[in-house]
Amino acid sequence: MNEILFCGENQYPKLFKNEQDKIKKPIQFKFENENENENEKQIKQISTGSFSIIFLFENGKAIEYLRYSKQNPEEIQIEDIQKVTVGSRNEAILTIEGNVFAKGENINPKNPNQFINISSLIEDINDRIIQDIVSGCFSIYLLTSNHNAYGIGDNQYGQLGFDSKTIEKTEKPILMMKNVSKIFSGSSSRHVFLLNSNQELFGCGWNQYGQLGLGESREETKIQKLTKIQKIPKGKIIDIQGGNTHSVMLIENENPKRKLYSCGDYRYNGLEKISYQCKRKFTEIKSSLFENDNILEISVGCDHTLILTTNSKLIGFGWNFYGELGTGNTNDQLIPIQIELPKLRFNENISNYHVSCGGHKSFLYYSPYYSPLFSHLSNLEEDSIKLFRRKEFCNISFKTRNGEIIKAHKLILKYRLKDYGNQIEKLQEIISNKSIKESNQIFEMIYSNRIINPKLYSEIKEIINLNEKIEETIKRIYLNENENENEKDFIIERKEKQYKFPKLILIMRSELYRGMFLSVTEDKSNKVTDYSELSDESFQILEYWIYSNQIKDGIRVKYKIIDEIKRGIDYFQLNQTNPNLFDLLIKQFNNQISKLNLKLKSKSKLK
Repeated sequence: MNEILFCGENQYPKLFKNEQDKIKKPIQFKFENENENENEKQIKQISTGSFSIIFLFENGKAIEYLRYSKQNPEEIQIEDIQKVTVGSRNEAILTIEGNVFAKGENINPKNPNQFINISSLIEDINDRIIQDIVSGCFSIYLLTSNHNAYGIGDNQYGQLGFDSKTIEKTEKPILMMKNVSKIFSGSSSRHVFLLNSNQELFGCGWNQYGQLGLGESREETKIQKLTKIQKIPKGKIIDIQGGNTHSVMLIENENPKRKLYSCGDYRYNGLEKISYQCKRKFTEIKSSLFENDNILEISVGCDHTLILTTNSKLIGFGWNFYGELGTGNTNDQLIPIQIELPKLRFNENISNYHVSCGGHKSFLYYSPYYSPLFSHLSNLEEDSIKLFRRKEFCNISFKTRNGEIIKAHKLILKYRLKDYGNQIEKLQEIISNKSIKESNQIFEMIYSNRIINPKLYSEIKEIINLNEKIEETIKRIYLNENENENEKDFIIERKEKQYKFPKLILIMRSELYRGMFLSVTEDKSNKVTDYSELSDESFQILEYWIYSNQIKDGIRVKYKIIDEIKRGIDYFQLNQTNPNLFDLLIKQFNNQISKLNLKLKSKSKLK
């Protein structure tokens, strides 16, 4: 089921023995003996840097082609791999359990070719479960399940957010910033961007060409402290990728139309500014190629960028000395140009194709496991879906056609399926005819309503609640709380009263319980939290908020309640996404005051 196209620098490592060092048009890449074991070779992800490439397969195994491998890949001796990322001088691997193994000259100087568990080196034990990893040129960035960002490796340009004279490099992860929702960098990038929970963007690192997008007023070569990017385009930031001297940003508007912005060196940023004055702020890349199309995803190498669109277009711009744009020549492209592709084998759904650039190499590959076209999920939903997959919360089993057992979350299925009693049998019947890969896709679609596999989706759409968001599911669980007494596995005790919650719900909403339940060292039993500072009135507001992300109708807000709620938010470390509970209470309190003043005025007029 593989289809992998490659163009660019055919050395370090040399993937094609009988081809030139520059492959100027996309050609088919095949693994050795692919036909003999095709099922194991289904690609999930490709990550490439300047001197190494990692292929991650659907079964959680990975192989790497190293600088001098001469087409002989090495199997990585790590199981259950979820994501891989490669920089110019480092590699990192994220496992399903949330551990990160990495290697490289700046990670393990004594033995740079040996993977070590860098997540275990984080000082705060509650931060050792990792949610995402990103490679920079000489650094690796970790996003923890507590939404804290850590950096490890080289800090020569301040890319770890610290003065490079104070911290030149580090062999253990150091905390960069808290309350981070996403980290963005690139395999050739010596700069990094962090997006916080309030959708504010910060950056640091090399800025000689304005690649941080800070504007004309910030022309320092190094930005050594995380600095807020003041003028960013309106819309939701889907992705930012950094090259060596430029950055590209993908923004989604409400349409949902996606637009492309860039900053940095004019030769590579796609903005056609024929001048040595670089673009120092994010500026829209306008092209007729995007007018009647939408962008699926982007990928940035050292000095080139590739874009994949919904109309099956592959578009590129930037440096092309090694043929990495796949245009058939080595001419640089200052503005976006469409790249001619051979006929794709599986192009019935272009959203199952992905682009991956690194150094001076480019890949286009088929992988049905993630579809950016349908990834319009909030951070909470993305986070929740990851939690639904965790083994400790999966308490109902299904058997695939090969006899493998796959587990799911019973409480979530209860509210995702239209009629749990009858439809659970129907779901078991569907799963019994599917492979483990297809079964995983089915549960991913049930949890998220993303259409990952249209064919499978057509089989399950009659039994699931279509278009319901995670927020709505959690609220329905609360409204049916008497039915779910057996699913509540944690107790919060207040003034000798006990309130039961499902652990999973608390993890979604509270950083306190996320750290408690997901810690590798904490006792995960049904322990009791004693918290007596809140009045019954205030606790009921918090309880309803935890489930519904809303304020219960008919609540009368008093100043004492606002003060208590503020302390409660701080104690439970509630995720304060949009809308914000404290802000809503203040607003409701002010509305009550306004209505009271109007009543008093009307009464005084009557008198």
